[in-house]
Amino acid sequence: MPALRDDVVGAGQPWSGVLEAGQHLRITDLEGRQGVDFLCYNADNPLERYHAPNTLKASGTLRLTTGHTLYSDEARPIMTMVADSVGGFHDTIGGCCSAHSNEMLYGVKDCPGCRENFLAALSDHGLGRRDIVPNVNFFCNVPVVNDGELAERSFVPIPGGGSHPGDHVELRAEMRTLAVISNCPQMNNPCNDGQPTPIRVEILSGT
Repeated sequence: MPALRDDVVGAGQPWSGVLEAGQHLRITDLEGRQGVDFLCYNADNPLERYHAPNTLKASGTLRLTTGHTLYSDEARPIMTMVADSVGGFHDTIGGCCSAHSNEMLYGVKDCPGCRENFLAALSDHGLGRRDIVPNVNFFCNVPVVNDGELAERSFVPIPGGGSHPGDHVELRAEMRTLAVISNCPQMNNPCNDGQPTPIRVEILSGT
């Protein structure tokens, strides 16, 4: 499948791109265990965007994987997961880190996170703070225990979980789609093993 765009996204950096319907987005964790925060929008009408409740109700699970669809707030398909080499270890409820949440949870001031990356990427498309919604965190496993608690209120990889070097997810655009990524800069919890690393992002022709 020919690559129309092929970028290595540096540790802790944002990325955005527009896909035509039928094109694929492949996100590869180059070194393993790197969190990737993800949002998607109708590129022609960004008021329509990824909607976690519709997506989870349709999938019937918190663990999205191959065959599941990311739905919009209008309950229309935006993207479908067509490949997932880690088999569903992706967080759908934790949202993105931010300078404010880093201070709240870890007592660390002036430590930007994925929210700030999203703001930087969205600004290139005339969007901003009001356009950030609860996102998907690819390659992040947040165990939910039987009483409903989240393990340590943080991204905690479990044995055998998480991603390895070269693991990837691939999504097919079901409409003209704006995809926005934060290659997570988090160093205050275990999600990136305390050392953020680069990822590869490709837009593929889909043919």
